[in-house]
Amino acid sequence: MSSPSPYHAGALRPSWSELPAALRAAIADRLGAPVVTARIAAAGFTRGFAAVLHTADGGRAFVKAAPAVAQPHLVQGYAREAAILDRLPADLPVPRLRWTLDAAGWFALCAEAVDGHVPRLPWTRAELDATLAAYAEVAAALADPPTGLTALGLPRLADLARSDILWWEEVAAGREPPPALPAAARGRLPELVALESRLPGYAEGATGVLHGDLRVDNVLVDPDGRAWLCDWTWACTGPAWFDLVTLLLTAYGSGLYVDRIFAAQPASAGAPPDALDATLAALAGYYLTGADATPVTASPHRAAHQRSSGAQALDWLARRQGWR
Repeated sequence: MSSPSPYHAGALRPSWSELPAALRAAIADRLGAPVVTARIAAAGFTRGFAAVLHTADGGRAFVKAAPAVAQPHLVQGYAREAAILDRLPADLPVPRLRWTLDAAGWFALCAEAVDGHVPRLPWTRAELDATLAAYAEVAAALADPPTGLTALGLPRLADLARSDILWWEEVAAGREPPPALPAAARGRLPELVALESRLPGYAEGATGVLHGDLRVDNVLVDPDGRAWLCDWTWACTGPAWFDLVTLLLTAYGSGLYVDRIFAAQPASAGAPPDALDATLAALAGYYLTGADATPVTASPHRAAHQRSSGAQALDWLARRQGWR
């Protein structure tokens, strides 16, 4: 099964020269030298500015920015990510926050620039293993998160599941149009509702911090082969195995033996026997029903990403359930 999602070229972002002159001047002032080149981030599904900036003194930094009036949700997300990055343990494979600023009606955050690339699809085992090792390190460190991080009042996965992730029940009740389903899943709506309904209970009471959006385009692999986990906007509290499932969707699409990989990870230890199935059902409904509701702040490629992710989740679930 291939993975056609445009993870490596999904972004539609402004260039450095399109930013307000006052904002560019403020960023250069904080960087301590004029910006000479800007390498725009091709991955991602928002329209916010994101680039590695190279300065005249040889410095490098990764900067995100969005306008407060035109993209308030992005500004809120970037501010949330900055607060989270500032409170994560310093020794994790996560780019560190350097500063934030408000200028010319824009909000900007600056983080360390990782010299790396988004893992290639289909996944190679070397890059997937590096990513899993990085996540194992992060999950172990955040199983008992620092008080500064918990003081942010991060949302709970159990609550997010009830309010935003579970959609098959809405489809079954006629409150949401049914998405197109492959033959293997047709007539399986009762099973999908029953499976997804278990996710909130399985996540209830978990106090560790998750990445919350762990997927291939939020990973960078550096020249030494070490993986770095980026884009922490959606961090929440919950069981670490949830992040594993979101990461492994593209590994399933790459034809890897993901059931075995999932079971072998430290983060899956203690998961309920059907936690993987419950999560796959929930993710399939979330992605497939949301594919046609692309917000104006998102890349036009987001719908394709959601359809691909939903199809991968549903196909993986169908195989595990013996529906095909």
